[in-house]
Amino acid sequence: MNKKNRVIKWVLASMVFIAIIVVGPGLIRPKEKSVKPPKESVPPIKIKPPVKVDAFVVHPSTLIDRIEVSGSLLAYEEVDLKNEVAGRVVEINLPEGHFVRKGTLLVKLFDDDLQAGLRKLQVQLAIQEKIFERQSELVRINGISQNDYEQTGLQLNSLRADIDIQKVLIRKTLVLAPFDGVIGLRKISIGAQVTPSTLLATIRSEEKLKLDFSVPEKYSSEIIPGMKINFNLSNNARQYEATIMGTEQGIDASTRNLKVRAVVDNQSEHLLPGAFTEVLLKLRENNSALMIPTQAIIPAEQNKSVIIAKNGKAHFVIVKTGTRKAADIEITEGLQPGDTVITTGILFLKEGTRLLYSTVKSD
Repeated sequence: MNKKNRVIKWVLASMVFIAIIVVGPGLIRPKEKSVKPPKESVPPIKIKPPVKVDAFVVHPSTLIDRIEVSGSLLAYEEVDLKNEVAGRVVEINLPEGHFVRKGTLLVKLFDDDLQAGLRKLQVQLAIQEKIFERQSELVRINGISQNDYEQTGLQLNSLRADIDIQKVLIRKTLVLAPFDGVIGLRKISIGAQVTPSTLLATIRSEEKLKLDFSVPEKYSSEIIPGMKINFNLSNNARQYEATIMGTEQGIDASTRNLKVRAVVDNQSEHLLPGAFTEVLLKLRENNSALMIPTQAIIPAEQNKSVIIAKNGKAHFVIVKTGTRKAADIEITEGLQPGDTVITTGILFLKEGTRLLYSTVKSD
């Protein structure tokens, strides 16, 4: 019994020893501090600084729509004097630079042969008229046939027609003033042989002038007969006035311009036909026009836009434009009075970009 107990105790002791060897180090090992995995680092959010810009506050202003175009003065009436038939000049009355009345004889060609032919016809007419008178009495008493009488009357009328033709030929040897005007420089002398293509001189009316100019197609509806315009000469700053008398009834397809003609009451010796002019047209006046600097416009393929400040940030707005001046342009749609339009740095701005004003102008 004692031996059996000793065996059991020895077995138990061995088991306890083995357990201590296997498990013991883990029981007496100091607790390791739990290491938490490091948190992932989040990069800080970068806030872009505001962009410095110049701005313009939109206010209604008065816009006088004016355009300046080039024009030319023309004589109200002007004719190159030429004879109708060829011949030799026998008389000249071309007072250069002087006024002549309508119907004044200016040039006469040799017509002695035509005058002799006229006198011959007149003699024949006188003889035929006497024959016709005698036959008129004979036909009443049946002393002559009705046919002979009518033949004589026909010859009489034929002579009268020949005389009229001869007078027309004589008239063609005369050059008369077609209207009241001033004679230019004469091109012929006494004895010159001239043809219908020979230029004798020019005659121009002096009381009025015509002013011709062209305006772009978009202004064609603004041009009204009776409208007053101003113009000045290239060598004279004085302003002259003219009145529109009419327009060409069609747009020039090559220039897309409308040709306009005005009449000028010539009250100055400086206004001469052919002079170059600068024409100023006042088309309309708008007292509530919204004008902004031209550089604020952002052109695109199909529309135009501007950038306005909205709550301190950039906001793109589509606009429609009107009259363009040297530095400003009219906005007809898209803006309201009081809007702040960005005028510089527009290429670096995007929708919602914060803004910092360098300057703010209002006029």
